[in-house]
Amino acid sequence: MAHAGRARPGYRIRGEIVSIDAPLYERDPEAWRAHLAEGNAKQPRKRVSADVLLRDHAERILLVDPKYKPDWDTPGGMAEANEPPHLTVQRELKEELGLDIMAGALLVVDWVSPHEPWDDLLAFIFDGGELSNEQIARIKLRDDELERFEFCTPEQARQRLRPYVWRRVAAALEALATGRLQYLQDGYLK
Repeated sequence: MAHAGRARPGYRIRGEIVSIDAPLYERDPEAWRAHLAEGNAKQPRKRVSADVLLRDHAERILLVDPKYKPDWDTPGGMAEANEPPHLTVQRELKEELGLDIMAGALLVVDWVSPHEPWDDLLAFIFDGGELSNEQIARIKLRDDELERFEFCTPEQARQRLRPYVWRRVAAALEALATGRLQYLQDGYLK
């Protein structure tokens, strides 16, 4: 039992007395940072993909045909460690198609549940806007991940994309029309 008027034991940190009952971040900032780092190392990690919706003057959607999987896709790719999704889009467009385009508004966030060998994923789609004829003429396949690219009508895109990717793209088109960000789970509106 504490006695009235008696000071509680404490620590002197940077010239100040800190109570023994003080939280760790006050008592021992270095130990607190080590504790946070240990917790961070144990927390689950999420995979993140970031794609972009690019269109031509006829409102056709740019699709790419990757060599490493059977279906077409939207331009973009997987984020690298500690890379913001909008910068993932910019890097992937430059690396794969030679386009220097900044990601526009975020249109879709889709949480994709674990499937086959993959953990869950957060998939982002950003607006890339309408490409000019000059930009379209400069598109070049720059690495060996892509077989080809093509501008497709929404119906052609629906036929070429995996069903859940098409649902994500359809939601992105809806977001463009309404100005409202779409949150999906496995391609379905939540």
